[in-house]
Amino acid sequence: MRVALIHYWLVGMRGGEKVLEALCRIFPDADIYTHVYDPDAVSPTIARHRIKTTFISRLPMARRLYQSYLPLMPQALEELDLTNYDLVISSESGPAKGVIPAPSAVHISYCHSPMRYLWDQYHLYKQQAGPLARLAMPLLSHRLRMWDVTSAARVDSFVANSTHVANRIQKYWRRDATVVHPPVAVDDFEVAPRDEVGDYYLWLGELAPYKRPDLAIAAFTRLGLPLVVIGGPQAEASSLARDAGPTIRFLGKASFETVRHHLARCRALVFPGEEDFGLVPVEAMASGRPVVALGKGGALDTVIDGQTGVLFNEQSVEGLVSALQAFEAQTLYDVSPDALVAHARQFDENHFRDGFAAVAMSVGITL
Repeated sequence: MRVALIHYWLVGMRGGEKVLEALCRIFPDADIYTHVYDPDAVSPTIARHRIKTTFISRLPMARRLYQSYLPLMPQALEELDLTNYDLVISSESGPAKGVIPAPSAVHISYCHSPMRYLWDQYHLYKQQAGPLARLAMPLLSHRLRMWDVTSAARVDSFVANSTHVANRIQKYWRRDATVVHPPVAVDDFEVAPRDEVGDYYLWLGELAPYKRPDLAIAAFTRLGLPLVVIGGPQAEASSLARDAGPTIRFLGKASFETVRHHLARCRALVFPGEEDFGLVPVEAMASGRPVVALGKGGALDTVIDGQTGVLFNEQSVEGLVSALQAFEAQTLYDVSPDALVAHARQFDENHFRDGFAAVAMSVGITL
């Protein structure tokens, strides 16, 4: 069986690339197709495969400006010759699913998210875009949405990384999707001795506006509780620091060892943004620590309210403050670390592989 893996772009190692790594381990002889490829930015597991790029990679400064070429990506995907492959697996978050496999081939699409900048977060992206982009977005996005829906009809089976994403696939593409959570490297994290657990809370991630680090900083400043913030870019950290009180400590972009150390020793992870899945809460629980999270998006699949953490419904400073007060009152920071790790193991690579194998079998493919 010849297998092709389609990934939107390979310029770093984030959640989508971790899923691609897992697919590479399932299909060690698969070829990878992508729009742009930076060999220095991906893991050896991915780099050992034969990787082919679309014509997007030959455009000026493609590795840096690849997202600017979004309007050309549908054509680039459709020009890929996949006639010799029996199984095509697209990793969808940017344009990837729009390839044209052979009539006899099976196409499974693992969807991290329908393109946010075309659908549910279109107006937010438009507000944050530059003047030229704001002028171009209405015309370009209209055509891209039509292609996005049309290309969804080419997929034999959709797999979503969370219930939240499955609901959005149904809403925008009118297709059903099976939920298979992405693999989390649970064994890469450690559980600290109880006497090493500190009194600080932790916010961890890219300091992007939709992740709402501003809510965490405002809430902890109001309560006077200690909060450690790990993440970049530095310019955003500097901007957030201007409104932070004396109990907020910024560590910037940190090494994995630093991240692992703080995950294992924080009182709890604070997760106030809405994510499609969200690896960080599972990583916190794999470290034996509970989570205070917004009760929307992927957190609804990973955090059990009152058992592995506290969920709050109102995405506001007041909502987070109330959740933190409830967390303190329930003393959930004393929950058994072993129970949290056991819960996190439900999201490890073995579960991903079993779930994906079940989807493949449903369309006649045995792994």
